[in-house]
Amino acid sequence: QVQLVESGGGLVQAGGSLRLSCASSGHTFSSYAVNWFRQAPGKEREFVAAITSSGGNTYYADSVKGRFTISRANAKNTVYLQMNSLKPEDTAVYYCNAAPKFLQSGDYWGQGTQVTVSS
Repeated sequence: QVQLVESGGGLVQAGGSLRLSCASSGHTFSSYAVNWFRQAPGKEREFVAAITSSGGNTYYADSVKGRFTISRANAKNTVYLQMNSLKPEDTAVYYCNAAPKFLQSGDYWGQGTQVTVSS
């Protein structure tokens, strides 16, 4: 069982930065690929970024490429999402998701953290 807890969300002005964290208490977390998804009000959940279990490969949605960076520290059982040059359209609840394979969604989800970007 993998439990995920997101943190780091908040209110920021357009052009600002936030760093989200996804922490796990599971001792097998380092064997999972991790995704970040987001869901804005009235919209479907959408993929944001993914990282392999080792951290050696990453993948981004076109909408965040060049602005967001996903990374992980397996010794800390934590995955990060550094978000720079934030835009109002980045406003959403952000979720992390642990998956058995890279670029697949998995069964384990966190509770989400709210990111609000003001114009």
